[in-house]
Amino acid sequence: MSKKLVIVESPAKAKTLGKILGKSYSLKASLGHVRDLPRGQMGVDIENGFVPKYVVPKAKTKLVNELKQAAKGASAVYLATDPDREGEAIAWHLAEVVKTDKQNYYRVVFREITEDAVKSAFQNPRTIDMQLVDAQQARRILDRLVGYNISPLLWKKVRKRLSAGRVQSVAVRIIVDREREIQAFVPVEYWAIEAELSKQKEKTSFRATLIGLIDGKKLDIHTQEEADRIKNALEQSAYDVLKVSTRKATRQPAPPFTTSTLQQEAWRKLRFTARQTMAIAQQLYEGLPVGSEGNIGLITYMRTDSTRVAGSAIGETVAFIREKYGPKFLPPRPRAFTARARGAQDAHEAIRPTRTRREPALIKKYLNNNQFRLYDLIWKRMVASQMAAALFDNTTVDIEARNHRDYLLRTATSVNTFPGFMTLYSESRDEVEEEGKTSLPRLEKGDDLKLLGIFPEQRFTQPPPRYTEATLVKTLEQNGIGRPSTYAPTISTIQDREYVSKVKGVFQPSELGMAVNDLLVRHFPDIINVKFTADMENELDDIASKERDWPSVIQDFYTPFDKDLQNALQTAEKVKLADEETGDPCPKCGKPLVVKTGRFGKFIACSGFPECKYTQSFQIKVGANCPKCGREIVQRVSKKKRTFYGCSGYPDCDFVTNFKPLPQPCPRCGGLLTLHGRQAWCTKCEYKGKN
Repeated sequence: MSKKLVIVESPAKAKTLGKILGKSYSLKASLGHVRDLPRGQMGVDIENGFVPKYVVPKAKTKLVNELKQAAKGASAVYLATDPDREGEAIAWHLAEVVKTDKQNYYRVVFREITEDAVKSAFQNPRTIDMQLVDAQQARRILDRLVGYNISPLLWKKVRKRLSAGRVQSVAVRIIVDREREIQAFVPVEYWAIEAELSKQKEKTSFRATLIGLIDGKKLDIHTQEEADRIKNALEQSAYDVLKVSTRKATRQPAPPFTTSTLQQEAWRKLRFTARQTMAIAQQLYEGLPVGSEGNIGLITYMRTDSTRVAGSAIGETVAFIREKYGPKFLPPRPRAFTARARGAQDAHEAIRPTRTRREPALIKKYLNNNQFRLYDLIWKRMVASQMAAALFDNTTVDIEARNHRDYLLRTATSVNTFPGFMTLYSESRDEVEEEGKTSLPRLEKGDDLKLLGIFPEQRFTQPPPRYTEATLVKTLEQNGIGRPSTYAPTISTIQDREYVSKVKGVFQPSELGMAVNDLLVRHFPDIINVKFTADMENELDDIASKERDWPSVIQDFYTPFDKDLQNALQTAEKVKLADEETGDPCPKCGKPLVVKTGRFGKFIACSGFPECKYTQSFQIKVGANCPKCGREIVQRVSKKKRTFYGCSGYPDCDFVTNFKPLPQPCPRCGGLLTLHGRQAWCTKCEYKGKN
C-alpha cells in the first residue's frame, strides 16, 4: 500500500512530523518557495489585470521533479506548510507544480508541533484558502512593482546596483527623520538642585529634589547664576516635613510574547537581532532532539500578533505555578489577554512553550546556548504572565524649605512588599525608568530636618535617541508598517543595502541612505509615507477577509504611482555622493585614496582618477595582528553575507576566525583576544575575561 505524502518547508520540521505521524506517511521538504516571479524581469502583466508570471527557479528544478515523483506514487498529498499567509501561498504553489490528476490534495494547519495538535490537524484537513493566497500574492506583486520600477530610477539618478522596497524605504525614512531631529536639536541648559537632609539627632541621610515653590510655581533654572542664588537661599532655610503620603501599587505581568515583543525583548535582554531571534525561534518551533523524547517542537508558531493563549496551556501553567511557588503566587483568576494592536490577527496563539512543565533547566543540555537562552525567555514570559501581581508601597515626602521665599522639595521611595511574577521575570524597558530608590528614615508630617548640604548639578536637554533593534521594531508595529513576518527581513535588508548601519547598537543612516531617502520622499511622497504603508497593510488584510479583491487594490496603488514615477524620471536631478577618504595617500601619485563602489562592491581608488588609475581591494582593519604571521587582520564577508575575520596576507596566510579580534593583547600570554558575547577569549591560552 502506497504511503501518504506530507510536504513541509524544512528538513527539521519533516523530521519532527515524521516521528509523530509514523511509517504510513512519507515526509518531504520544499525548502521554502518552489515558485516565484522571475528574476531580471517584471513578471507582472500590468496591462492585463496585473496577472503574475510564476516560474520555478533553476535551483529548485531538481527538487520540484523529486516532489512530483513522490506525489505520483502517493495515495494522498498533505501540504503542511506554516500556518500564515506565506505558508498558505507556499502550499498553493506546491499544489500547482506537483499536482496530478490522481491525487487528492489536503491542506493541514497546526500552530504547535505536538502530537495532539498534529494529529488533530490531519484528522481535519481543509482546502487551500485562496483569500490568504491572494493577500500574499498582492503583497508580492506590489513589492515587485515598486522595486522593479524605482530601482532603475536610482541607478540613473544616484548610482548603479541600488534597489528600493515599499516597506524598507519607509523604515529607512523613519531612521533618517530621527537622525535629522538629532542633527537639528539644540541642547538647553538647566540645573537640578538636591538637598541632603537628615532627621534631627539621626545619622541616616537622604536626598530630596527641588521641584518649585510652595505656592505651586515651578522653577526653571537655566544658568549657574540662578542656581547659585537659589543654593544660597536654601542654605539659609529651615526644613520640615510638609506631607507624607504612602499608597499601595500593583504591577501586572506582561502578556506572553507576540513576534514583535519577542524581537524587542530578545534585543534588550539577549542582544539578539530580529533576524537572529526569528531564526532561533524557527528551530525551536520546528523541533529539536530532546533526549528520549526525540525531535519535538518546543514553542508554538513564532509569527503572530496575538496574545491569546489556549485554555489547556493556561490550565497547565496555573497548576505548575501552584506546585512550584504556592497558591499565593497565583492571581484570583487566570488571566486572559486580548489583542492590543488595531488589525491584529487572532488566528494564532501567542508564542509560548508547547509544555509548561518542560522547564528550561531540564532540557538545557540538549540545546545550544542561543537556543536555550531564547527558550528560557519565552518560557519565563509565559509562566510569569499567569503569576500574581507584584505589590509595592510607594511613599512620597514633600519637604518645605522656609525662608523669605518658601521652596518645595520632594523625595520618594518604592518598597517591594510582594515580588509576585517578578520572582521569575520582569520585562525590560528601552528607557531607564526613574523610580524612588532613596532609603528613607521614618518621617512624619511636622518633623524638623537638618540640612547637610546643597548640591546643584548642571544638565542639558537630550535629543531623541537613535533607534535600536527593539525600538525600531516597536515603531514599525505601532505604525502598522509590515506584519510580524516582515520586521526581521526589513531590518536586515536596509543594512545589507548599506542605507543604514548599526553603530554601538543603534541605527544610523549612511550618506547613501539619506540621499536615496530624500530622492524618494521628494518624488513619491504618498508612497514613501508611514500612513500610506500602514493603510496598504489594512487593504491586504481586507483581501484576506474577502472585503476587497486583489486586482483593484493594486490598480488603486499603481495609477498614481506610475504618474509619480514618470515625473521623477524626467525631473529628478542627479545625486552626487562624496567619496569617503581613507586617510592614506596613493602610493603612485600621493593624492588621497577614497572608497568607491563598483559592480562587485566597495574598492579603494585614487582620487586623481582618471589621471591615476591606482586601485586596491577594500578592507576593514580591526586593529589586531595575525597570530600566525603578524600582518593585519581585516573584516571580510562570505558569499552568504556572514562577517568573518582573516589575515590580510591571504592566500599566503590562512588564519580566519568568526569572532571579532580585539586590539589589546591577552594580559596573561600576549596572544590574540577575540570577542565572545561580552567576554574576551584568548586564542592561545585559556584566558577569559570581561571586554
